[in-house]
Amino acid sequence: MSEPTSSHVAPATYADITEVRASDPAAVAKAWRDRATRPTVRGDGRLMIVAADHPARGALAVGSRPTAMNNRIDLLDRLRAALADPGVDGVLATADILDDLVLLGALEDKVVFSSFNRGGLAGSSFELDDRMTGATAASTAAANMNGGKMLCRIDLDDPGTVSTLAACAQAVDELAAHGLIAMLEPFMSSRVDGKVRNDLSPDAVIKSVHISQGLGSTSAYTWMKLPVVPEMDRVMEATTLPTLLLGGDPTDPDEAFASWEKALALPAVKGLIVGRTLLYPTDDDVAGAVSTAVKLVR
Repeated sequence: MSEPTSSHVAPATYADITEVRASDPAAVAKAWRDRATRPTVRGDGRLMIVAADHPARGALAVGSRPTAMNNRIDLLDRLRAALADPGVDGVLATADILDDLVLLGALEDKVVFSSFNRGGLAGSSFELDDRMTGATAASTAAANMNGGKMLCRIDLDDPGTVSTLAACAQAVDELAAHGLIAMLEPFMSSRVDGKVRNDLSPDAVIKSVHISQGLGSTSAYTWMKLPVVPEMDRVMEATTLPTLLLGGDPTDPDEAFASWEKALALPAVKGLIVGRTLLYPTDDDVAGAVSTAVKLVR
């Protein structure tokens, strides 16, 4: 069955997006087909990516603000402000957010990573059985994106971990078959007072790297997304895979930027992939926070 044709014109307002989705859903696929794409690595080979895949996991808090990410229009405004900086190479998000951004024309000549596994809802009893409920390799390829990202939390005491590992391994193979990047975000995790906590000690991060980089039948297209922790030089000795640094939850901005700057000097580190720290800075100056991060990367 052929896909319906679309006479879609880029929406001017958020209300227009809703109208397009209701009356002309084929416009989404057309916008992806018509988008100007770009290779993942070009120029200086460094990447500055903004991330916004937290809401689909029910993780809406930012720092002390439990409902910070409730408002989709506000989030889209912040993403568009970040993407407007020429030093920002692209975005990582779930399909709902990416479809809004592509309809708005915000992804022209940008690197785009889709988010695969959002099944491990924040705070749930099944949080570590993080099944693939988001994008697929096929959908990522059809939209001419650059790759897909998988969260890979490993709890040696939780049987759900093996389902996540198997799903990530399959996704690595499927993305590689399309020649697309498989970005793995590993953590050694455990439950503390019923809540999942990630172990950010250097040795735990190193262990997570070794487990995750062995997933799948090829590592040719695999990248790492790793937190900035103490002894990052030793952490990065655990892999030869290209790595983007995870910004993590908002902390003291000066402290965060200083830790990023030091880690960015390591050879295998190719850039930053940061979400809430840049999109929801304490002073709400998104453009300023993004500009500072871009200067560190470049």
